[in-house]
Amino acid sequence: MANDLNNHRYFIRLSYDGTMFHGWQRQLNGITVQQTIEEAMTMMLRTPVSLTGAGRTDTGVHAADFYAHFDLNSELSTGFCEKLVFKLNSYLSGDIAIIRIFPVQPGSHARFSALSRTYRYCITSEKNPFRKDYTHFIYGELDKVMMNAGAALIIRYDDFTSFSKVDTDSKTNICRITHACWEEEGSELVFTITADRFLRNMVRAIVGTLLELGKGRITLNDLEQIIESKNRSNAGDSAPARGLVLYRIDYPAL
Repeated sequence: MANDLNNHRYFIRLSYDGTMFHGWQRQLNGITVQQTIEEAMTMMLRTPVSLTGAGRTDTGVHAADFYAHFDLNSELSTGFCEKLVFKLNSYLSGDIAIIRIFPVQPGSHARFSALSRTYRYCITSEKNPFRKDYTHFIYGELDKVMMNAGAALIIRYDDFTSFSKVDTDSKTNICRITHACWEEEGSELVFTITADRFLRNMVRAIVGTLLELGKGRITLNDLEQIIESKNRSNAGDSAPARGLVLYRIDYPAL
């Protein structure tokens, strides 16, 4: 919905378990988070609601922190927004949690106003049925030192064509990564990466390639050549979606 002088813009902050959804963005062949929330809000507000998300997540990917914006011709009070959050949480399944709905300036944009996004990817070598939808279970030891060396190498680059899906509508494959690191958290190995933007499938492709490094199948020199080749077929397989979480999105003061 286009924003004009008669419209009021609102942000909605939410989180979701992506296991049962075909990603955030509306699809023709499956239920998505966007569609589910839009339909609920349209029913409750009795007017069509169109959400613009901070980005898109693939099927099975989770979001601990996600934002979307929508426009309305009417102004919603703080109290009404709080009641709407309560009603939405009561109506929606346990896979989606609405955290907050609040007004923002007309020019604020859930996608383009974001300063950075942080993803986390969780790997475990201990089979746990209670974490099967949120971790990638692998056998064998990984060279964590080498994987962190690879993460440090990746930060030096800004063209990530080698880690992007080939057919996308992205106008540029340039991204600025400010943090990339593997850390042990209990029985899990967690990769955290922050950038101003991410390409489609980029984090999962990076993780899959760094796992090849950790297994000793490629070297740091190989990784460098993979990045500089700007050819997706040279990189490793994409890690499974279930281990990936959109962890945080940072904005200027809204």
